[in-house]
Amino acid sequence: MTIERGEIWWVNLDPTVGREIKKRRSCVVLSASEVNRIRATPIVIPLSFSAEAAPPIVVSLPSAGKDSVAVVDQMRAVDKRRFMSRAGSLTDADLRNLELATKQILQLP
Repeated sequence: MTIERGEIWWVNLDPTVGREIKKRRSCVVLSASEVNRIRATPIVIPLSFSAEAAPPIVVSLPSAGKDSVAVVDQMRAVDKRRFMSRAGSLTDADLRNLELATKQILQLP
């Protein structure tokens, strides 16, 4: 299975604990493609259609679908066995916005 940075995949996030985003959900792959090839746990950010954009924590991603937002504070590493099917990919502009939001919530330069 080839998993590339910026792709959108359906991922089974269950079981979860507490307030983690649950169920089968589309997610954006944030980790580098090279890392995804050698590691078993790509880093993803879950998408939602019910949340209202509130940058930098909830970021609008039009290329992921109408009213689609990334819930940046729910980013996590998930085992490749949780990946179900590829659903598309982000535009370069949306990926840059997601990177910026990630840097802001992690306080990275």
